[in-house]
Amino acid sequence: MTEHNPELIAGRYQLVELIGQGGMGRVWRGLDRQLFGREVAVKEILFPPGMSDDDRAALLRRFTGEARAAVTLSHPGVITVHDVVEHRGTPVIVMELVRGRSLAAAIRSEGRLPVRRVAEIGAAVLDALAEAHTARIVHRDIKPDNVLLAKDRVVLTDFGIAHLADATTKLSHSGMVIGTPQYMPPEQLDGKRPTAANDLWALGATLYHAVEGHPPFEAEGLHALAVAVFTRPHRPPVHAGPLAPVLDALLTKDPAERVSAAEAAEMLGAVLAGAAPGPDAPRDSNQTGAAEQDGGPEPVSDPRVAPAPDATAGRSPAEEHASAPTMPKRVPSSTPSAPTPTVADSAGSAADPARRPVPERPTAPPVVVPADDPRVTLGTTALPEADVRASAGRRGLTRRAAVLGTALAVLAAGSLLTWSLTRDDDTPGGGSGGGGPAASSVTVRIGVDAPLSGGLAAMGTGVRNSAELAVRTANENGHVPGVTFEITAVDDAADPTRGAANAARLVDDDKLVGVVGPVNSGVAATLVPALSRAGVVNVSPANTNPALTLGADWASGGRARPYPTYFRTIGTDVDQGPFAARHLHGTGKTKVYVVDDASVHGTTLASGFTAQWRKLGGTVVGAEQVDPADRDFASLALKVRSSGAEAVYFGGFYDSAAP
Repeated sequence: MTEHNPELIAGRYQLVELIGQGGMGRVWRGLDRQLFGREVAVKEILFPPGMSDDDRAALLRRFTGEARAAVTLSHPGVITVHDVVEHRGTPVIVMELVRGRSLAAAIRSEGRLPVRRVAEIGAAVLDALAEAHTARIVHRDIKPDNVLLAKDRVVLTDFGIAHLADATTKLSHSGMVIGTPQYMPPEQLDGKRPTAANDLWALGATLYHAVEGHPPFEAEGLHALAVAVFTRPHRPPVHAGPLAPVLDALLTKDPAERVSAAEAAEMLGAVLAGAAPGPDAPRDSNQTGAAEQDGGPEPVSDPRVAPAPDATAGRSPAEEHASAPTMPKRVPSSTPSAPTPTVADSAGSAADPARRPVPERPTAPPVVVPADDPRVTLGTTALPEADVRASAGRRGLTRRAAVLGTALAVLAAGSLLTWSLTRDDDTPGGGSGGGGPAASSVTVRIGVDAPLSGGLAAMGTGVRNSAELAVRTANENGHVPGVTFEITAVDDAADPTRGAANAARLVDDDKLVGVVGPVNSGVAATLVPALSRAGVVNVSPANTNPALTLGADWASGGRARPYPTYFRTIGTDVDQGPFAARHLHGTGKTKVYVVDDASVHGTTLASGFTAQWRKLGGTVVGAEQVDPADRDFASLALKVRSSGAEAVYFGGFYDSAAP
């Protein structure tokens, strides 16, 4: 397609001038000759080179169907799609021509924007999203480049381009990632089905960028950025003032816990009702006829170098304190911020910025929302007091289970990096996606909290050594291309009082992506809450206390998950006893003697075993508790022998069981 070709698109649309070009398409100003020369925006979608004819045909059918769904949207905040046609095998979308500039261009020109103006933009975009979500359409690529600031309205554009890019990536097997990860929620990066919650996160990231002057997550390379989005809280806003709670609510990692559109609208309304009027950023420096071109001027190397007047100035100390976010302190990266990446559409422009420009880029098709999956509400139940006692300091299973669990835990933590960026690397013709950010090398650390001294040092050392082995193997085999793993180990000495201090030390490491450990549940009671508050993923190879994952009321049937970032690779106390009973019953045994070491861990194991054993029809011929400090069990051996027992079940720690 070219403006020098007199051929009309679909027999009616004449191309006048190219106003924007990027990896996903070209945008033209055109005229509709069947409607008296009405100005329109014409977007030609470009397929990546090397696609097969079958892939192109399949993608074209999919794209065209979804694009036509966009025609059903009618809202002043959503760009109007006039027509969807095909020209020489290429999909073309015809849209209204909106004169204005993008929010991204405003940020590049003005720096961070005043709080009130950002709240107004957010409220307008939410109103447009309400229309789309009611029609079960998800945008999937909300970002500053796709928010247009026209003379009298805020317009959301580019519906569905991210979805088309995802489909193109999968069909082309290129390993290339197209999109804007700075504004993508964790579930979208992980390839899950799109929901309305995706758009709310992206809106939060967009508003954060507008009011702070930089995105909420920044890192060197796409892999490192994905790690940050998956595992870390966003950088606490410092200029957002009363908008900060709205940003925090929108940027909640769990989509089930994320604020709804209605709640976000109510919060923004409260901000607008209470915010003192301030000097708005120029809404549209082109309102007299000069509209900025697609992509705008070249972005500055750091979007924070041109700050607007602080919208929080003049507020009282009480207001400042009330608006401050309650987020854990993180060490900011010393790496200068890169220019804000955008969808390929905004990669450049063929027009001369000095001449009279035309509007920002138009839109593309929507994505129909599938039915939402059932959501689980995460609770905030605290651990029972009894489980914090030092007697729980030896909670764990066998040394072998801990070592195997540690290897699994480290690989699980590392696998957070193998998201959609590397998902296609194993396919025929795949690869790393070439150079650029995706190919950059980055070093990340996995923390290990374990007893490296004291009575459980042998187990703790095994945990640390197995973690180091797993990391070394991952590095040698290139488990995550472009990423080098390191281990940072801290000693908890099986002492619950060390958990909080160790957590603070680990969280203070800016390269930390997750923590393996601890070994015992007593330490977990003080370590895990601090890691969870910081949003750090924590995988234990040996914790067996059910309260850590089921909440304090687990015994009465409660299932309130207190720590959403905490996981374990081993069964809990209440699972291990019944499992052993089923195994023993399967060997044909019918009589058993039950012994435990009187610890919480041991008695829970023994009671679970006994209940399941009797349910299976087995007989408990004797039961006894022993003192872990005792080493003479000759009398107990005589009792067991005279009881006629065919097996002995011991509930307790391995060091008590050994004698």
